[in-house]
Amino acid sequence: MTECPDKVGFILDDASTLPTGTARLELTTSGPGSGRIIGPETGATMEEYVATTLTTPDANATVIPDQPMLIGGEWVPALDGSWSEVASPGRRGTVLARVPVGGVADADRAVAAARAAFPAWAALHFKDRQKILLKIADALEERAEELALLTAADTGNALRTQARPESQTLVNLFRYFGGVAGEFKGTVLPAGDDQLQYTRREPLGVVAGILPWNSPLMIAGMKTPASLAAGNTLVLKTAQEAPLTILKMAEIASEFLPPGVLNVVTGKGSVIGEALLVHPDVDKVSFTGSTGVGMHVAEEAGKRLAHVSLELGGKSPNIVFADAATPENIQATADGVLTAMRFTRQGQSCTAGSRLFVHADVYDEFLAVLVEKVRGLKVGDPLDEDTDMGSIINQKQYESVLGYINDGKAQPGVSVPLDGTEFSGEGLDGYYTGPTIFAGVDNTWRIAQEEIFGPVLVAIPWTDRDEVIKMANDSHYGLGAYIWSNNLTDALDTAHRIESGWIQVNQGGGQVIGQSYGGYKTSGIGREFSIEGALESFTQIKQINVKIK
Repeated sequence: MTECPDKVGFILDDASTLPTGTARLELTTSGPGSGRIIGPETGATMEEYVATTLTTPDANATVIPDQPMLIGGEWVPALDGSWSEVASPGRRGTVLARVPVGGVADADRAVAAARAAFPAWAALHFKDRQKILLKIADALEERAEELALLTAADTGNALRTQARPESQTLVNLFRYFGGVAGEFKGTVLPAGDDQLQYTRREPLGVVAGILPWNSPLMIAGMKTPASLAAGNTLVLKTAQEAPLTILKMAEIASEFLPPGVLNVVTGKGSVIGEALLVHPDVDKVSFTGSTGVGMHVAEEAGKRLAHVSLELGGKSPNIVFADAATPENIQATADGVLTAMRFTRQGQSCTAGSRLFVHADVYDEFLAVLVEKVRGLKVGDPLDEDTDMGSIINQKQYESVLGYINDGKAQPGVSVPLDGTEFSGEGLDGYYTGPTIFAGVDNTWRIAQEEIFGPVLVAIPWTDRDEVIKMANDSHYGLGAYIWSNNLTDALDTAHRIESGWIQVNQGGGQVIGQSYGGYKTSGIGREFSIEGALESFTQIKQINVKIK
């Protein structure tokens, strides 16, 4: 591999040796991801390059595109010139792009840009910020397929079942928070004719948003438009494993935003992420990720009393009552449980309903129906339209998931009605495993207590409502829960007693725009997805008392 001095990137092979019809990537330095594939007849965009490279067997790009960071309205490399490769989870050995390995100095200049942009952005009339956010929503919608395509390539999430819905959720969140931008307002206290006593909802200042790799667009959608609508400026730190969709989102949004209002940096969490966490000019840290890292974020932010919100891990209970598995209900309930488990995101979701509690009277029958439905999911290339379930993000996570499965198999009395490790996809060379379902599990086992973050479901029988509520709450997590029952008393009593921040009854879908979303216990602090959450997370209250007589 040799350096290409006149263009951004590296030559992978000699274009003259490529077979006829093979795509060729040409890059310029005109902007982020500005490379174009030069094929036999026409050029193609970066997104078409991703699709061609991943889905056409003989398509080998000749140059890896570079995707710089966005700081102060400019697309820049790291100050020390270092880059890292972004690998495809679905095609082992395929490099999608290179991104800068940002360091402490890069964090400093991103925060400085956000700080410089803050006064003017905060001073705008809300309708001006509203117009900008709505324009961004329209632009994101126009390019939603590009974002979905990059998401599938970047994260391994299947295009049809996950990537497209995620790109649309991003659009919806920008549109929602643009629409409610005028609701970041205070109140007036009726304190008598001689007093004017009122509050102002004021932005916090510079917000650092630290993103995960499993659903980067959706999580960015929780943080970015809410923060900007409130008048804050923002530095987003992408996940090192999946930065490309966030850089694309920033490229689209930056067309409408003043320089420095939105900045995006890439690099290691332990370096540039840590630099943002401890930076004295960062007023708020909004973090989504594992509970272990979240505790570190809380500790470091607490040392300087910075504002912090944390959306962390989960081990959500999925409770099936007997009346939800009657002949007329069993199919719909099994479909809902499958959705709630997030199998079509490879189980890589903090809201996955991965602890399945089924009433003993219907345990065997329900499990048989569920296993057949899950067995029917197609595991395959994330960019294949027929794929239901894509690939695990990387080798480390893949090995971690297999380790949990092996641990589960070693437990006494366990059975494995569906073993995903037996999956062998023809023509696939990535981090693929099929869904796994364990039966006869004890709630105290490691596979029932720890967040696996993979397509692994454990099934546990129960007979008494108080018993299953106790087992459901026997976890240090408390993010989500799913209840399946046609009895209103059973459903609501259980929902009220479960120690989780988000409960769903007789449905297993994702978050709804405008709902309050966040966790109990070690699943987090604060709320997102709603105007209530945005008020709590991205503003502070100032009280003003005026004597007027």
